[in-house]
Amino acid sequence: MNIEFDLIQDKIEFFEARDLQTLEKKINEQIGHNKSILLAVHSVSHNVSLDEKGHRLYSAVVHFKVK
Repeated sequence: MNIEFDLIQDKIEFFEARDLQTLEKKINEQIGHNKSILLAVHSVSHNVSLDEKGHRLYSAVVHFKVK
């Protein structure tokens, strides 16, 4: 039996929250998890939108790559 492990080269993750502090907390938590598999942040894109009631929704896309 042959077992092979492939290293993840890059990964894109999406996050959303009702406030910036929660969004930042979610992203920082995932950064910690991805460090353990040798991925670092390559780029971050973010956006703010309003729902039908006028509440803000913060979202972010984080691209992780191998160090």
